[in-house]
Amino acid sequence: MDWNMFVKYILIHYRWVFVVLFLLPLSAVYDVYYYARSWVIFKLNSAPKQHAKKVENVQNQVRAWRRRGERNHMCTARPGWQTISFREPRYKRSFTNVHIDLVDVLEIDTKKRSVRCEPLVSMGQLTATLIDLGWTLPVVPEMDDLTVGGMVMGTGIETSSHKAGLFQHICLSFELVLADGSLITCSEHDNPELFYSVPWSYGTLGFLTAVEIKIIPAKRFVRVEYEPCHSKEQLLEQFSAAAKQDEGNQFVEALCFSRDKAVLMTCNMTNSAEPGKVNNIGRWYKPWFFKHVENFLVSGHDVEYIPLRHYYHRHTRSIFWELQDIIPFGNNPIFRYVLGWLVPPKVSLLKLTQGKAIKELYENNHFIQDMLVPLAVLGDALDCFHKEVQIYPIWLCPFILPSRPGMLKQVSSEGSLYVDIGTYGVPHVKNFHPVETTRRVEKFVREAKGFQMLYADSYMTREEFREMFDHTLYDKLRLTLPGTTKAFPEVYDKINRNARI
Repeated sequence: MDWNMFVKYILIHYRWVFVVLFLLPLSAVYDVYYYARSWVIFKLNSAPKQHAKKVENVQNQVRAWRRRGERNHMCTARPGWQTISFREPRYKRSFTNVHIDLVDVLEIDTKKRSVRCEPLVSMGQLTATLIDLGWTLPVVPEMDDLTVGGMVMGTGIETSSHKAGLFQHICLSFELVLADGSLITCSEHDNPELFYSVPWSYGTLGFLTAVEIKIIPAKRFVRVEYEPCHSKEQLLEQFSAAAKQDEGNQFVEALCFSRDKAVLMTCNMTNSAEPGKVNNIGRWYKPWFFKHVENFLVSGHDVEYIPLRHYYHRHTRSIFWELQDIIPFGNNPIFRYVLGWLVPPKVSLLKLTQGKAIKELYENNHFIQDMLVPLAVLGDALDCFHKEVQIYPIWLCPFILPSRPGMLKQVSSEGSLYVDIGTYGVPHVKNFHPVETTRRVEKFVREAKGFQMLYADSYMTREEFREMFDHTLYDKLRLTLPGTTKAFPEVYDKINRNARI
């Protein structure tokens, strides 16, 4: 018997044993600690007093790097396994690591309608704090563990993005430590070129130390209207109409369960609910949201009311639908009632405990991508994904791309509607190859004047990457900000496949 093959088989097919017995309890302890710490710090009002001292510590580390002769690039010291990306960054091993211990909500200004927080504040932490006070963000990216800094330096999207734009479009100002150790604040009115260049820059212009974000009044529930679609044509027509509707439809998304079957969801916040129609979908014993949605293909059109925070994190418990590949019986009612309160395992801990066999499995048999394309080419894009990977469900989320300077080229000077096509799982085509398949999809997206979310594997060349993203302002800032090219690599050098393990 080949012992290595046996071990590989066990690790791949029975990984759920380790996840259920060890990672789920460990994840629960991790969550309790950070939520409790955030609550105590905010109540004691100590975070604003400590912020300046913590920023000064970042500045001192940058100045120490300069005194040592600027021998290599810098990056944050945050461990690679803690990020939401499937991969770990290779460059952290050779770059100077700068410790950024900035994890606190600093201030909520209800008169100005803004919240100021540090970059390592998570979406789960921020929504828990804001909703308790009657406020929320115009855009709340789905996963609890996504951080404010990640949403700024990368990007963030949610089902309200067809009204509010991407996460970067609800940000009012950024505070950064630059390559020379100086501290700067930028907004649309102060240092606007830097303000527009920070999103999608992946920490290659400076270290983010604080973000000011818009807030809006929160309501108790989200009224969700489910509309099953039984043809691609019906989906395209109704999805486009819902995204373009001026009044109402605060949230719009669709889940495609096959080439011809999907469920469209149009939603609005409300303070009241019809009797018997409240669905606390975030409770541990409830079915996974995507499985719940799939039922409407059979039962037909319906309406229900979901508590606001449950709605914001409706896909979190099942990590969209990725958890079904890790714990195959995770949506079983018995499992949900007994251990569902421990779900989901932390994505960062899943990544930390991946062995070589698991990494090889994901490398060769998994496809995780969010591709952003103009709404006008959604039909062609769905055909492309069906041909190349045949992964279902597919997440569709519309967003408006305002006409602003920065990395994203608009197809219209007045702003245009795009759609995020989220594809996560095991391909069901015979000719899947991670490199060739991804490159064909990337080519389609480039030619459609779309964009690739950069947390995922990117196999584009530097030239192709620059074709997809507008580097005009970014290049100017790297040359004019003192010491930037010595301190930080280009974005491409941090996100391309060879830069990740």
